[in-house]
Amino acid sequence: MPDHEFDLITTLMMPKKLRRRQYLLEAGDVCTKLAFVSGGCLRLFELDGSGREHILMFAIEGFWMVDVESWRARTPSTRNIDALEDSELLLIDVTSLDRLTLSVPAWDRYFKGVLENAYADAVARISEFVSASAEDRYLRFLSMYPGLFQRIPLHQIASYLGITPQSLSRIRRELAERK
Repeated sequence: MPDHEFDLITTLMMPKKLRRRQYLLEAGDVCTKLAFVSGGCLRLFELDGSGREHILMFAIEGFWMVDVESWRARTPSTRNIDALEDSELLLIDVTSLDRLTLSVPAWDRYFKGVLENAYADAVARISEFVSASAEDRYLRFLSMYPGLFQRIPLHQIASYLGITPQSLSRIRRELAERK
C-alpha cells in the first residue's frame, strides 16, 4: 500500500480507550461508528423484557464491532456495546469509511473481505442455533475465540451460547472427562 493511502487510513481512524464495563453504544443511541478492536474485548448484547442479557457477539483483538442495524438505518439501537476488559479501539465513521472505500483500493478489498466473513459467521451462528447441539456450539466458540473462556465469566459464554451456566458447566465437565 502506498504511503499516502496508509496515511489517509491512519488520519481517518480515531483511537479510543474504554475501561472495563464502559459503553461504546447504549440502547436508544444511534450507532455512528464502527470499532476495530486493537486490544481487549467488547460484547454486543440486548436485554429482554425481564432484563436478562443476551450476548449476540464478542469482538476480540483483530475483530470489528458495530450494531449494523442501527448503523445502516441511522436509527436508535436496541442493543448495547460495552467493554468486558479495558480495551483499545480504532473508530471510523460512515463518511470516513465511504471515503476510504472510494479512494484506497486496498482498503476496499480488505473491507469487502471483512463483510463477507461477518456474513458467513452470522449464517453459521444461525445454523448452529437451529441444528447444532449446545456442545457443538461451545466447541465452535472455543475455535472462534481462542483463550476467551479464560478472560470472561462463564455466565457470559453461556448467554452467548443460549444455554444456562449450569448446562455450560455440565458440557465442560463432560468434555474434560472424555480427555
